[in-house]
Amino acid sequence: MIVLPDKDIVTLLDTEAQRINRPEFIANDPVQFPRRFSDPRDIEIAAFLSAIIAWGKRTMICRDADKMLSLMDNMPYQYVMERGYEDLDPSLNIHRTFFARNMAYFLRGIRRIMKEYGSIDSFAASIRAGEEEAPAWCLVREMQKIMMDENAGVADSRALPVNIDHSALKRVNMALRWLVRDDGIVDMGIWESIPKNKLFIPLDVHVGNTARNLGLLERKSNDRKAVEQLTSTLRLLRPADPVFYDYALFGIGVGE
Repeated sequence: MIVLPDKDIVTLLDTEAQRINRPEFIANDPVQFPRRFSDPRDIEIAAFLSAIIAWGKRTMICRDADKMLSLMDNMPYQYVMERGYEDLDPSLNIHRTFFARNMAYFLRGIRRIMKEYGSIDSFAASIRAGEEEAPAWCLVREMQKIMMDENAGVADSRALPVNIDHSALKRVNMALRWLVRDDGIVDMGIWESIPKNKLFIPLDVHVGNTARNLGLLERKSNDRKAVEQLTSTLRLLRPADPVFYDYALFGIGVGE
């Protein structure tokens, strides 16, 4: 059931979102890594890789994203196209339970996408992801097909969620927020294939708990249905840009 929040909650959400969505936020967040680059292809690759390892403490995520880009000589697109990932020790730890073998799995698929479509954005456009009700899930489903095709038919949940119909797709939804939202403050807004009004909240434990405490979310599980329910509520407040409130839910739940 979708219920319009009362005025005090809306005021809190607006205030917190504006407090967090500012340039100072960038330095301590994984969004800093795709923002290092100017070439859209470098930005895309850095965004997805940084988002893929975005679980756990932000300090550890940022440390390991920096290490990952260093392995690529801070030239993600060139590294991918030259298959540099094949030279890595598969057992090299990148972040927690994410290893070089998982990174190589993902980048084999990205290389094919880049080679055939020129960019991930163009690939998303080719599958008409932006016309779907749930673009992120459409995109992951089609990316997963390519990943598996480039990796002997094997799926790897460390690279992309396997149970797509039920997954919240937190990491992918975060990457899409960076790539699609175009307010020019934190998010980069370089994509054209998906409109920002069709973005979904990157739902993690903190965001979910904060949303429940504010009466914005009833569902107890942090799954796809919860993402859809929460985002539908936020669309009532800001139809053109519901994921703006991701900043508020993060700020209230975690702080700066």
